[in-house]
Amino acid sequence: MKRVVSVSIGSSKRDKKVEIDLLGEHFCIERVGTDGDKQKAIDRIKQLDGQVDAIGLGGIDLYLRCANRRYVIRDAEILAKAARKTPVVDGGELKGTLERRVIFYLQEHGIIDFKGTKVLLVSGMDRFGMAEALEQLGADLVIGDLIFALGVPIRIRSLKTLDFLARLLMPALTRLPFEVLYPTGKEQGKRVKKFWRFYDEAEVIAGDFHFIYRHLPDRIDGKVIITNTVTAQDVEELKARGARMLVTTTPEMDGRSFGTNVLEGVLISLSGKRPEELTDADYEQLLDRLNFIPRIEIFAPQAAEGEKR
Repeated sequence: MKRVVSVSIGSSKRDKKVEIDLLGEHFCIERVGTDGDKQKAIDRIKQLDGQVDAIGLGGIDLYLRCANRRYVIRDAEILAKAARKTPVVDGGELKGTLERRVIFYLQEHGIIDFKGTKVLLVSGMDRFGMAEALEQLGADLVIGDLIFALGVPIRIRSLKTLDFLARLLMPALTRLPFEVLYPTGKEQGKRVKKFWRFYDEAEVIAGDFHFIYRHLPDRIDGKVIITNTVTAQDVEELKARGARMLVTTTPEMDGRSFGTNVLEGVLISLSGKRPEELTDADYEQLLDRLNFIPRIEIFAPQAAEGEKR
């Protein structure tokens, strides 16, 4: 049996363990939260090192990506170095492949026509592959890195602008404690009644679930949510608030869609290679063999044009 464990600095209330068969291999997949305690995460990674097939970093990015540049997050680098034998992944290498595939899948199967659709992507640097696909398909895109990471209510309208800002700001921001930029631990369950107007303007809200949830309005009637790492409770809450459709970029496993760090750990375990040896083509081939398609849940039929708000 292969074992993949995601050690997350997020809330332990979201912990989950499943067993599943993939390509003839039996997997035990587990997510363990440390409630924002980074030292506890380091200790857990050290305990798992050499005992499991892959370790995922949850609730934190090892790198943030923009254009052809990668910006190393200092806090995440410290966590990753706690393991000396077992591969440690944050899902970032897979995101660029998987999430781009998901956007094109939705377009090609007539599920969402992104051309001219108002899309709020809460963080482009966290989902750069998704951002590229949305821009390529002609979405009316608002990128929310300044809004949701830094609290500056300014829309970014293009990847060119995002790249300029990243080169300017990221050398300093990567050295900050990660909780300054992203909700961790108990903060993941809290909502802030701020920036609702950006949600109201959008038809599609995409990106990391915790970023989305932190500022989620009471009502999101008719909106499509494209995200991952949702629990069964999260799904019911989105439905109750009026969402029309939920798309998760990672598949459902026993009522839960895990983060890309988990899926990347699974793919590495199946490949038999080290993370640095895997190419985008390798990920594409493995995803094809697994026949992974996005999870799509339709809560309410799309309104006719005259019925839309």
